[in-house]
Amino acid sequence: MIVLGVETSCDDTAVATVEDGTRVLSSVVSSQDSIHQRFGGIVPELASRRHIEAILHVADEALKEAGLTLDRIDGIAVTEGPGLVGSILIGVSFAKSVSLATGAPFTGVNHIEAHAHAAFLSSKDYAETPPDFPFVALIASGGHTTLILFTGFTEYKVLGSTLDDAAGEAFDKVSKLLGLGYPGGATIDRLAKSGDRTAFEFKRPYIARRNLDFSFSGIKTAALNIVKNIVLPEGRTQIPEQTLKDIAASFQEAAVDVLVAKSMWALEKTGAKTLVVAGGVACNSRLRQRLEEASQGAAIRVVAPPPRFCTDNGATIASLGFFQLKKGVHASLDMNARPTWQGF
Repeated sequence: MIVLGVETSCDDTAVATVEDGTRVLSSVVSSQDSIHQRFGGIVPELASRRHIEAILHVADEALKEAGLTLDRIDGIAVTEGPGLVGSILIGVSFAKSVSLATGAPFTGVNHIEAHAHAAFLSSKDYAETPPDFPFVALIASGGHTTLILFTGFTEYKVLGSTLDDAAGEAFDKVSKLLGLGYPGGATIDRLAKSGDRTAFEFKRPYIARRNLDFSFSGIKTAALNIVKNIVLPEGRTQIPEQTLKDIAASFQEAAVDVLVAKSMWALEKTGAKTLVVAGGVACNSRLRQRLEEASQGAAIRVVAPPPRFCTDNGATIASLGFFQLKKGVHASLDMNARPTWQGF
């Protein structure tokens, strides 16, 4: 079964074709970073307008890359949530239109759940042994930080989630605070490599309580206080380059400490021996390094897919869609119908 996956939950317009839920035939992503950079974050109205302009071109390119035409598509999967309402509406409308025109069944999927399916994907230049069930997934992105226990395809239990700011949002907001621009995750990751991780003190939020929920609002406020009260206390407006690197490294280490500790606790609590890490923050090199180090002493396998499958993409949507369609989970063409995806 070849499934067309459509992802428009936020600011990336993405379409992919995936065979039998695992083999990626094509994956095309149109980024909006250049549009939102001047605002230091995503502007929902601009994001949805750009989806309207891009989605037909992205879908056409994905089909051409796979050497397919629409009549070869056996099913359609689309993100129904969570995400920006206006952006999701574009993707859902497109998917329903294609379904109506071709007769191919479609299903709506949970964007966060789909991220974990990055662990099952393979392509011409990438192959990894998929994880066995049960496994724990750490989904860390700009809007969500969630720990999930998967016991089967489409079968899972949420162990912990974001109480306020997600990890990715904290990275972006601290980057903006330091004048590094948007998006900030990759920039902080790069600067932190040359910084002192112990130069500034950041508390590890919610780590003392040993629970599995996340809170990153405090760590963001701590960065603001460091800049205002320590780095620029006398009216200076320019942060020295090495100080920027030190703040980036100290902040990143604190955020990573929380993500790693809670992931290990989730494995301990569930007895699972495999951790899947996905979402945009999973591209962070320090997080991958720390998880690998922590897993070695605990006989844990860490599955960290390539960054192109960790960030928003249509391939993970198509993968989850395949398993839902296989179980007969179809969505209605009625625009007033309730979504099929399960909320957290």
